[in-house]
Amino acid sequence: MIPQDLKYTSDHEWVRVTEDNVAVVGITDFAQEQLGDIVFVEVPEVGKLYSQGESLGTVESVKTVSDMYAPVSGEVIEVNPCLCEDNDEFTPEIINQEPFGKGWIARIKMSNPADLDNLLYAAAYKKITEDA
Repeated sequence: MIPQDLKYTSDHEWVRVTEDNVAVVGITDFAQEQLGDIVFVEVPEVGKLYSQGESLGTVESVKTVSDMYAPVSGEVIEVNPCLCEDNDEFTPEIINQEPFGKGWIARIKMSNPADLDNLLYAAAYKKITEDA
């Protein structure tokens, strides 16, 4: 499943842009399938500025640990509370269950919307997954 209304990175992150120039980011269905059962996510720091391509944190599964990268530059304004260990609602497996919905990882206030031009449309991302 590759939603047509999102942009993608070749590292299997997705981006949904809201009207207020905020990028909601997560990992793709393909990525979560490759990782297996997700048990922990090192979430990015709220208030920190990240550059496109900079490491945002890691996703840990029963099989491996994978880096995730900022698909756009900007300030992290929120992380998904389901991914925070100190939260009563800690459920990292939500990424496996709903990678494009409730399994989002962070919201980034974009500092350079032109970063979106460096991302892939769904058709190009689909080709990457088929070639993998």
